[in-house]
Amino acid sequence: MKYVGAVYRPPSEAGSLIIQATLGCRHNKCAFCGSYLEKPFSIRKLEEIREDLRDATYMGPVTKVFLADGDALCIPQKRLLEILESVNEFFPSVERVGIYANAKDVLRKSPEELTELRALKLGIIYLGVETGDEELLKRICKGATYNEMVQAARRVKESGIVLSVTVLLGIGGVEGSSRHAAETARILTDMDPDYVGALSVMLVPGTPLHKDYVQGLFRLPDPFGLIVELRTMIAESSFSHCVFRSNHASNYLPVKATLPKDKERILEAIDSVLLARDKRKLRPEFLRAL
Repeated sequence: MKYVGAVYRPPSEAGSLIIQATLGCRHNKCAFCGSYLEKPFSIRKLEEIREDLRDATYMGPVTKVFLADGDALCIPQKRLLEILESVNEFFPSVERVGIYANAKDVLRKSPEELTELRALKLGIIYLGVETGDEELLKRICKGATYNEMVQAARRVKESGIVLSVTVLLGIGGVEGSSRHAAETARILTDMDPDYVGALSVMLVPGTPLHKDYVQGLFRLPDPFGLIVELRTMIAESSFSHCVFRSNHASNYLPVKATLPKDKERILEAIDSVLLARDKRKLRPEFLRAL
């Protein structure tokens, strides 16, 4: 296995075989993200990917594979089908392949193309939403509109592929906190994903957001302000069935819930934390990380 640079994967892919199908992120413009600033984007050659798969066969049966890097769904359909066929060839035991995507990459795939990918065991797509605030989406250079996010989500779900989305607590700053939280609850309702992961903004040196922070143009909500946002997103969203998590290492308050079943219980737990305002109940700063 030959990994190039830092490799990132969703928390739920901790036990997966990670294969770099792309290097870096084709979009690579999000104001908050420093993950791929030093890694030029490229699609790896099929021969290199097959060599990595061959090298990994010593691991024995593999049930989950994750195709890195940042937005590997942008790979042209013919090549992506060849990659998935290779995964199945070397690991017939595989049950699910996961992949990062952005909304426009999803929309570049027709429903029929997504169905083709699902037939080769592409089982979950991870989509970074971050916020439902239309103006904020532009400000953080997300590269997709509210409507494009919703259309992409519906296309993924209609294809039978599981949809997992991420949202960012704090990305609206102090001034935009309430609107960000409410509009994010609205877009989550419209998307109705299978999974939601709420992360908290971490200011990464070298990113435009960090520069705004240094210049006093961006103020991050305090820990309890972030938790208020989390409460709003849960309280004001509506799902048919969603596993909602805020247990990422960046968060001050871990939450695990299945919505709508657990909504009342989770809101009561969050309210007790907000009422107490006791920082000892939160994840300490030294344990927080990207």
